Amino acid sequence: MTKSKFQLVGSLLRPADLRKYKDEIEHRDDIHYPFYDALPGYKETETADIKRIVAEQKNNGIDILTDGEFGRSMWHLDFLWGLEGIERYIAPHGYTFKDHDGGTYETRKDIGIRITGPLSGKNHHFLDIYKLVKAEAGDADTKQTIYGPAHAYTELTVFNGLAGDNQFYKTKEELKAALINAYKEFLDEYKEAGGKIIQFDDCLWELFDETNTNSFFSQGNISLGDLADEFININNEVADYAHEIGLTVWTHNCRGNYESRHAVGGTYEAIAKKFLANQRYDRFFLEWDDERAGDLKALEALKDRDVEVVLGLLSSKTTDLDDEERVYKLLEEASKIIPKERLFLSHQCGFASCDSGNELATPQQWAKIKQGQEIAEKFFAQ
Repeated sequence: MTKSKFQLVGSLLRPADLRKYKDEIEHRDDIHYPFYDALPGYKETETADIKRIVAEQKNNGIDILTDGEFGRSMWHLDFLWGLEGIERYIAPHGYTFKDHDGGTYETRKDIGIRITGPLSGKNHHFLDIYKLVKAEAGDADTKQTIYGPAHAYTELTVFNGLAGDNQFYKTKEELKAALINAYKEFLDEYKEAGGKIIQFDDCLWELFDETNTNSFFSQGNISLGDLADEFININNEVADYAHEIGLTVWTHNCRGNYESRHAVGGTYEAIAKKFLANQRYDRFFLEWDDERAGDLKALEALKDRDVEVVLGLLSSKTTDLDDEERVYKLLEEASKIIPKERLFLSHQCGFASCDSGNELATPQQWAKIKQGQEIAEKFFAQ
């Protein structure tokens, strides 16, 4: 079977019956992940909707299937919530995103994290969901998308300050080692469950562009280069382990995706020599849906590497179909740097990184997916 040159990043718009439960979760911190015991009917609804979305992907020609991320509220924190030793709570503030008018936009607030004991990735609920997806997928390929380890480390240390004298882990090094070990434990059980492709999602890289005024890494006297190296080393240690146990390892990078809004700027050119050249992934899903990503010349950093590149030239954030002339032009440019056989096409991110989803309707989502499939089929057949 010929593999499609159009790829989905992972997430799809949630149906209304599932959103009802997700909305309740957002406003309660008296319940514990995966929340089933506290919300009668939630598990049954989630299971039925996951079965439907797997079938819809198959019917719409998607060849690498996920649960559409229906089994989580947010693209990243659910993975942390599912680790042993983690407790979730509603924080005073959400994350800050850029609104459509250039102002600030605050996300949901149930983003607080506490470490209450030793971290472990064993018996993670994501694996129950993955087993369901795999069973429904039949002979089709599947993948599991999870929070990138360096970004998770940032969530725990920079955002939440969970290493220190009054914390379970007294130093960042202790916390880092525990987190990496938890990832390895999860990967072991994912492989045992029949997993073959793991995708680490990460929104941090462009924050190391020194011209990025939105970056919280630009504050203080820490060397951005040294910090970037630490992040890359964390990601590579986990990626290397995944390779050791026989997994194919992908990554997806974007600048934030919340209700059709973005979080930061920064270009790939500024960080290509580190984050593209030095991270040991097999496939890179990258974002070029607008001018914030900069020039495609950043792909030069991947030119001589035996890796695949998924060009996120399409937008999952808009209701309108994408400008096909622009997409063909950029595909042609990219193919002069990276051979066509190593290139794929996608939207810049999923359609619902968080359960609220981007500002478009489900029929529009599938229309945009169909457009992407048609563009890819035409371009790569040439």
